[in-house]
Amino acid sequence: MQWIRWFAELTIEDVPQVGGKNASLGEMIRELTQKGVQVPDGYAITAAGYRAFLRYNELEAPIHEILGGLNTADVNDLLRRTGQIRRLVLGGDFPDDLRQEIVDCYRDLSGKYGERSADVAVRSSATAEDLPTASFAGQQETYLNVHGEATLLESVKKCFASLFTSRAVSYRADMGFGHLDVALSVGVQKMIRADRAASGVIFTLDTETGFRDVVFVTSAYGLGENVVQGRVQPDEFYVFKPTLRQGFRPLIWKRLGSKALRMVYDESGSKLVKNVDVAAEDRARFSLSEEDVLKLAEWAMIIEDHYSAKRAAWTRPWTWNGPKTASAVISSSYKRGPKPYTASARSPKSRTTCSRNTAACWQGLYRRQDRGGQGPRHSQRQPHPRNFNQAKPWSPTSPIPTGNRS
Repeated sequence: MQWIRWFAELTIEDVPQVGGKNASLGEMIRELTQKGVQVPDGYAITAAGYRAFLRYNELEAPIHEILGGLNTADVNDLLRRTGQIRRLVLGGDFPDDLRQEIVDCYRDLSGKYGERSADVAVRSSATAEDLPTASFAGQQETYLNVHGEATLLESVKKCFASLFTSRAVSYRADMGFGHLDVALSVGVQKMIRADRAASGVIFTLDTETGFRDVVFVTSAYGLGENVVQGRVQPDEFYVFKPTLRQGFRPLIWKRLGSKALRMVYDESGSKLVKNVDVAAEDRARFSLSEEDVLKLAEWAMIIEDHYSAKRAAWTRPWTWNGPKTASAVISSSYKRGPKPYTASARSPKSRTTCSRNTAACWQGLYRRQDRGGQGPRHSQRQPHPRNFNQAKPWSPTSPIPTGNRS
């Protein structure tokens, strides 16, 4: 195929062709499946496919002309120009061969899971997501619970168009990047029914102190976008890495979140997903079992160790999805460490999913509640042993401290 690469064909060295997310998905399918970390299958529409779409619709010259002389300080003008470009992209047609490859692979993916029309996540994966001097991550769109060939093709075009949102264009202009120099790949990945269970984000260090010997797990009911966007207060868990490696069960801290909303598939309405209220009895209990938390922490350490060895430097992996303890699903990128970190800095991220009797999915980039969500800042929360140097000694037989959010 000319424009498509299956995840299993990719490695982390393929970032220029498929972007960071898709390259890391391929890396983990190839290298970590045999270590017990399972990844839902999918494929990447390459950056070359995106450029072929622009050429086929003769959009490169109009984009260059529309953005000529742009002053990002003039917000109204910025909105007008970027909106014009997005309309051009959305009004474009796919080249016949690109369209056919996207559809053929979707049919193959659906058949692999025994479905006529699989539910997939359609995710943007920019070829310049995280650089030493700039980070483009999170600027482009993701679409969940996409069904059918027509909806898939429309979602891919929407991902292409999201490279020209006002936020993305302004950032590139301010950072000195050419608007046509950054390309976009799109990942199409089988979804896990986290709307029937729980999802969240994992960090392979403490996000406040940078302490590396813990895995920090967050979890809430439903699809992970609510956690990503800070719309809910998730449950929180800390697992101590050194004793987990020794075979103990070192869940050293957990805190109950309010988890007021659950994002689910909109199976009877006109939207792809929707939010519903969580019942009081479900809010009053943890969304993950202790067994699930420990298994997720184990997977996070496997991924962290792999990327650290691969890069010959400590690396904190981020963005990965997974279902239940027996089978994980991953979508990932990586960041190299060590790096100065503060609570207000961009968080290093690792994410996974797990559930008990049904699958779950850790999705999206995690934005803490103190980045626009409902929850309080870390400094406003109830005290707990974030200062690990001053924490009381702990043994595998110690009771697990818990806390509740106000």
